[in-house]
Amino acid sequence: MDIKHVLREHPEWLDHLESVGPVDVRFPHDLLGELLRLAVPHEDIGGVLAGLPAPGDPHWWLLERCVGSLVASMGDTEAPPRFPELPELGPYFYVHVYLAALPYTRAYHREHGIPEHVAQATLADLGRNMAVHRKRFRAPGLHAPFWFMLHARGMIYQLGRLQFERSLMREGTASGVRAAGMDPGDGNPALDVHIPDFCGPMDPASCDRSFARAAEFFPRHFPKEKYLVATCHSWLLDEQLARYLPEGSNIIAFQRRFHLLHRFETGVLGFVFGADAEADPLPRRSSLERAIADHLAEGGSWYGRAGWLRLS
Repeated sequence: MDIKHVLREHPEWLDHLESVGPVDVRFPHDLLGELLRLAVPHEDIGGVLAGLPAPGDPHWWLLERCVGSLVASMGDTEAPPRFPELPELGPYFYVHVYLAALPYTRAYHREHGIPEHVAQATLADLGRNMAVHRKRFRAPGLHAPFWFMLHARGMIYQLGRLQFERSLMREGTASGVRAAGMDPGDGNPALDVHIPDFCGPMDPASCDRSFARAAEFFPRHFPKEKYLVATCHSWLLDEQLARYLPEGSNIIAFQRRFHLLHRFETGVLGFVFGADAEADPLPRRSSLERAIADHLAEGGSWYGRAGWLRLS
């Protein structure tokens, strides 16, 4: 396989990888154990192990440089170019990249004193997003392979029900925060809040515990960084949901934590319906599915919404 031919549609990314160069790549010795710790679905383990690349394989060049990109930007808020979707390389190419980067990620965690249980919960998002891929497409793969770049680079941590990303606010969000009289500090740092799939209800008590943990975790492990604000950019903050969901809904309670800002276009159906997003009519198996489907049937649209809150 000619890797340069595969990458012909991604010239800027290819230039970046060539500028970064390779790093020493060694897969973890106990690879099966690591796959289990990373929550890789059992039906995928055989395929991941069978397709493990080795030096001299056609895409070893690319794997080395993908790992090199992650290592070169470890812990840096200036993110490297996103990994693009490359179905030509098979469903597990990026899984192999992240496995090869794992020793570097774990070394970064140790350097910052990240507790093992936090590191493990965070890195298990690899397996979770393989499960999300099956939910969306009924096929093996890693959903949105660029997403796990944050985990591999030490930028995101799962603290209970929620994930928190060391980030810098987008200008539109930063302007809204400053307009409300809140100065987030030089460079507009913020913890970006994410709500992972397959983690159970996002009930208020669980979210309270996650925010409380975040307020302790980041000053302890990243003392040079000061986060006064948490932000969220999600379809879950679309205030139109309040028209359809009950008053006691966990989603509505989560929305009310945030000062809501601008809307933006985002895909909602895949998050809610998975592989059934193309069904006609859409399923109505839960109050959330009924809300999404009914609003669309009435001619409405769904959006993402930016929001922020002050960290205690």
